[in-house]
Amino acid sequence: MTIDLDRIRAQFPSLSETDDGRARIYFDNPAGTQVPVMVVERMTNCLLTASANLGGYFRTSELAGAVIDDARVAMADFLNAPSSDEIIFGQNMTTITFHVSRSIGRLLKPGDEIILSQMDHDANVEPWVLLARDFDLKVRWLPFDTETFEFDLSKLDGLLTNRTRLVCVSGASNLTGTINDVKTICAKARSAGAWSFVDAVQSAPHIPSDVQDMGCDFFVCSAYKFFGPHQGIMWGRRDVLEQLEPYKVRPAAAELPWCFETGTQSHEGLAGTAAAIDYFAWIGATMSGPLGRDGERRQQLLAGLDLLFDYEKDLAAKLITGLQDIAGVRIQGISDSDAMDRRVPTVSFTHDRHKPATIAAALAERNIFVWNGYNYALEVAKALGILESGGAVRIGAVHYNSMEEIDAVLNALEDILM
Repeated sequence: MTIDLDRIRAQFPSLSETDDGRARIYFDNPAGTQVPVMVVERMTNCLLTASANLGGYFRTSELAGAVIDDARVAMADFLNAPSSDEIIFGQNMTTITFHVSRSIGRLLKPGDEIILSQMDHDANVEPWVLLARDFDLKVRWLPFDTETFEFDLSKLDGLLTNRTRLVCVSGASNLTGTINDVKTICAKARSAGAWSFVDAVQSAPHIPSDVQDMGCDFFVCSAYKFFGPHQGIMWGRRDVLEQLEPYKVRPAAAELPWCFETGTQSHEGLAGTAAAIDYFAWIGATMSGPLGRDGERRQQLLAGLDLLFDYEKDLAAKLITGLQDIAGVRIQGISDSDAMDRRVPTVSFTHDRHKPATIAAALAERNIFVWNGYNYALEVAKALGILESGGAVRIGAVHYNSMEEIDAVLNALEDILM
């Protein structure tokens, strides 16, 4: 099956926006995607018809409660969570991680160890580094191969000890694009008696997420990276969450999942999150054949994500091949044409003569939106030796991007880097 790109792009009003007659080309997606109209409509409906706080006997309060219940069920489907009661919402992944790290820290003792990865966004690094500082813990680092841009997981075996309490890793790198073997990492952590904390902010928009199959204990992601609003989400294994003491105000509920949600949530954000998940299901139902059309929402999600990832692999392959043809370019990530299934379509590169900021600014003048720098992937940039030189240019495609847009950025780069 193939995607109907025209029909997909028609769902995103922002893709039709122009500036001084020039179309916008969105390759800034790893930092935040555009949203389909169904997300906007669901959020608008929430604000117009269900604007109330929870716990009242009146109609708008009841409707607001239904919005939140619907969002939890939708996220449980998205993650294949055993229960919607294990879904916790917050402002963003970073805020949630800082919050839950404090609860985890109460169970740790001086000298206990946390394993962090050099592949991760700082949101899955610094909360744990600060926790280690405050609780006298030891941080051990899992490196990645700077030539293959992947982990050698035999090195993880050498890091795990009887004092390891937590292993933190990303589902995919926001700088190199590498998809990590999280299932194996979680299994190794569990065998050592440690919990696993997975930052799936960059993997969730591209590949199916299954917390049960993955075997993790915590899983965090952000809806604005998968075509929804600014909203953070955490799944936690019930028996693990029940061991933690949440930091909360006294009147807040003591039961899961409410006890880990600080204050009033963004109800419209939750409505939009559920709609973003329904968007993936819509793709599966309308474009993937009978399996998606006749399936339940989880089946439709899987069918839709698989279909979109196949298309995104083609986008990434075309982009990487084109970049390799430009003199002076070094791709900071997996570039083998046979390995596109081991990366998301986030492609970073450096040039031997032009600074990343200069390149990004020149592309912006052509209304092509990309990011430059280290993009909060501080440890990744250090390992690659590009931190002090300005990081990299990051071109992040998603399924609403076209092959013609790939051609446009490559043509622009040939001109800029000549």
